[in-house]
Amino acid sequence: MTTIEKSIDVHVPVRTAYNQWTQFESFPEFMEGVERVIQVDDTLTRWETKIGGVFREFDAQIVAQHPDELVAWNTVGGPVHGGVVTFQAIDQSTTRVALAMQYEPDSLTEKAGAALGIVDNRISGDLKRFKEFIEKRGHETGGWRGEVRMEPQTHATPEPLPNQPPETDPVLGDMPGVKPEDYRGGPA
Repeated sequence: MTTIEKSIDVHVPVRTAYNQWTQFESFPEFMEGVERVIQVDDTLTRWETKIGGVFREFDAQIVAQHPDELVAWNTVGGPVHGGVVTFQAIDQSTTRVALAMQYEPDSLTEKAGAALGIVDNRISGDLKRFKEFIEKRGHETGGWRGEVRMEPQTHATPEPLPNQPPETDPVLGDMPGVKPEDYRGGPA
């Protein structure tokens, strides 16, 4: 598993930054390689990407979402990845947007891209473009203020993901700075 952690400060209130991030269908406007995102329902999105000449379709499930705090997801089929985006008010008009993502490079090209830091650079660029997008507008294009609580584990001892130490969270892995209670709505 490859882990990427990036953050950026955007000069809009936390509510504005969070609301815009919930507008998944606007992602192609600032995410390189994202051709289209379809919001299927409150927690399911369908993605179409073209990266390095390779077209892919996959679904992503929102596994936790708390207004003005975080959005966490995992893929459903397709490329294996998941993560969390958190929103922290620095002051009334500045928000730190932090992304922690884990993914499993699939092909030889993806493994080389991960090793060379290409995905890392792309995510940095996506966050910079998000900053430009929301600061230029000054307001969000919409917002979903619903709450998605992570479902409790259905078995007592979850199986670790491949190459994952057993003490890490089975959904999001070991993402520094993110505790299970942050996205589960209370102590685990």
